[in-house]
Amino acid sequence: MAVGPYGALLESVRGVQWPARRPVLGGAPGAHLARTRGVASEFAEYRPYRQGDDPRRLDWKLLARSDRAFIRLAPDRTVLGTLLAVDASASMAYAVESAGEPGEHGWTKWRAAKEVVVACAAVAHAGGDPVGLAVAAQGGLARLSPRTRRGVVAEIARTLDATVPSGSASLANALVGAPARVLLVTDCLGDLEALRRAARAHVAAGGEVHVVHVVSRAELEPPRAAMLATDPEDASTSRPLTAGTRGAYRAAFDAWRGEVARAWRDDGVAYHEIVDDEPVDVLVRRLVAVPGGTGVRT
Repeated sequence: MAVGPYGALLESVRGVQWPARRPVLGGAPGAHLARTRGVASEFAEYRPYRQGDDPRRLDWKLLARSDRAFIRLAPDRTVLGTLLAVDASASMAYAVESAGEPGEHGWTKWRAAKEVVVACAAVAHAGGDPVGLAVAAQGGLARLSPRTRRGVVAEIARTLDATVPSGSASLANALVGAPARVLLVTDCLGDLEALRRAARAHVAAGGEVHVVHVVSRAELEPPRAAMLATDPEDASTSRPLTAGTRGAYRAAFDAWRGEVARAWRDDGVAYHEIVDDEPVDVLVRRLVAVPGGTGVRT
């Protein structure tokens, strides 16, 4: 698989599993618990034998003890279609350079977003799930339909690498017709209310939504030198950031992040924040973990 600079990252998440948060509607056989029950050797419960059932599925030991015929049931397992929807608006191009401190990593928020998406695509694909991509940028919404074929992770990586964050396209449209599981990777700027409405509707319809909120270290800890902070998606909005206003800015930014996290969780969404200089593989393991499990194949 040609993944270019993502090779080390993909190696770090090898063996990680991404289980569904709840049983899903049945479909093609896969790794996730389905809402239906089937006939298998992994025991879950019994049901009485009915005409037409395969006699080989009878629990012969129980029949010998009770003189009653029962079939052993187990949860069906199915695939879970996954859409990785990433915000490529102008604010995602925020970089250390824009804060007056040139750095070697370029667009740090966009780099972190790409790594999260590629790593999660690899984890879902390795589990046999169809994986697709939606990118909201200047030209609107670009899509790759969910698929399981070999090479889909490399295709997602190439698409992201060819994308230049720009404009202010809405990520909410990505949830229209989306598969059961959606991962939203965004800095939560722009039309957040529209995105939350779309996510709530998806959850209400039985889907699951994960949000990765990407924050830059330079946003958390702005440079000490005085600067003019300008909205990357609206150049007419700008405010001076000086020694006297830096403390107020940080307090307001912290409060806003707390409100965003609470709002997403109130919507029934799994919310995670990542700072652009944090290890992505650690976030991925945290993201896929479910109560009672580690999300890691042993």
